[in-house]
Amino acid sequence: MSIKDWSADERPREKLLQRGAAALSDAELLAIFLRTGIAGKTAVDMARELLRDFGSLRGLLAADRQRFCESKGLGDAKYAQLQAVMEMARRHFSEVLQRGDALTSPDATRAYLSAQLRGYDFEVFACLFLDNQHRVIQWEELFRGTIDGASVYPREVAKRALYHAAAAVIFAHNHPSGINEPSQADHLLTDKLKQALGLFDIRVLDHFIVGDGLPYSFAEHGLI
Repeated sequence: MSIKDWSADERPREKLLQRGAAALSDAELLAIFLRTGIAGKTAVDMARELLRDFGSLRGLLAADRQRFCESKGLGDAKYAQLQAVMEMARRHFSEVLQRGDALTSPDATRAYLSAQLRGYDFEVFACLFLDNQHRVIQWEELFRGTIDGASVYPREVAKRALYHAAAAVIFAHNHPSGINEPSQADHLLTDKLKQALGLFDIRVLDHFIVGDGLPYSFAEHGLI
């Protein structure tokens, strides 16, 4: 049965228009992006197969061009479209943060950090440098590592904060495993960074860990 033959409240596009994008499953969202299926399969069927093959929506979004285009029904055109959508999302959340206070826009901050860091299959440590009104001065990826971790040097972080004349910072790093709980090393690193930046009266407002689901906030758990 074609999607056109489904009842209106079951069709992904109509469902989105009536109830909002958050009401859709990963497969339904992906089906809207795909627009059409292939012979014998609806776009939703195809989306479910892709999610199974790639392990998750995150796995699909993070796939490189070769792996993505190997899947039946995909190709360079779809890959280009997907990369454009992801970059537009990153720029949108960047503009939202640039216009306002990073602390009064926690949802936008989380969304921005997720868009920036979730696609990597290796660990990346990054920083939002903020002025004394908590407005974003600059976003920088500072260190990159393997899936086992990145080497982060407090002295280099302090140098970048002073270069940007930052009054405060928000740290973020990703866990390629998808587990967004802090390790003991994450706790120790955060304490070292607070001590180093404290020497220059630069406040550490939060440290986010980006994995699957919502990024973990040190501040919300009373750890900052």
